[in-house]
Amino acid sequence: MGLVISFGSMSKFTPLRMFTKVIVWIVRGTPLMLQVLIIFYVPGLLFGTPISTRFNAAIIAFSINYACYFSEVFRGGIESISRSQHEAGLVLGMTRTQIFFKVVLLQVIKRITAPMSNEIITLVKDTALARVVMVVEIIREAEFMAARGYIWPLFYTGVFYLAFVGIMTLMFGYLEKRLSYFRA
Repeated sequence: MGLVISFGSMSKFTPLRMFTKVIVWIVRGTPLMLQVLIIFYVPGLLFGTPISTRFNAAIIAFSINYACYFSEVFRGGIESISRSQHEAGLVLGMTRTQIFFKVVLLQVIKRITAPMSNEIITLVKDTALARVVMVVEIIREAEFMAARGYIWPLFYTGVFYLAFVGIMTLMFGYLEKRLSYFRA
């Protein structure tokens, strides 16, 4: 979704470009917690039919929010590729689509791996915000246990997040090394 939104924000069709930029500005400028609440409550208030489940509302809100953030990462990556790459592809007889997928996108993926890994790790930690619509998640459960006098679940929750993010960091580091063939 982020790549598609980035195409909209780079479009030569001004109304589409401006609409996309306004949506991205609104989503990036408002708290994710507020977005989760809006996605969960507003459809029910306006149309009488709420999102089917609290979990679905959280998934939709997270998807829209992070797609807007990812779109800016993609846009920056695409715009960082020099025009000479496009010209070289044209000289070789490639179509615009071939140039994008076989030349530009491969270089973009290498350039955006670090910022995307940062966003994905933040997404993992932000899942705790789903609790605002009563989605059962690990921090909420640890808090319930702490209220009953058990402090260790909070500690183990922190350890779980730290271990999970550590594994993801190692995976993204490995991916960056695998993509190092694009070094200048």
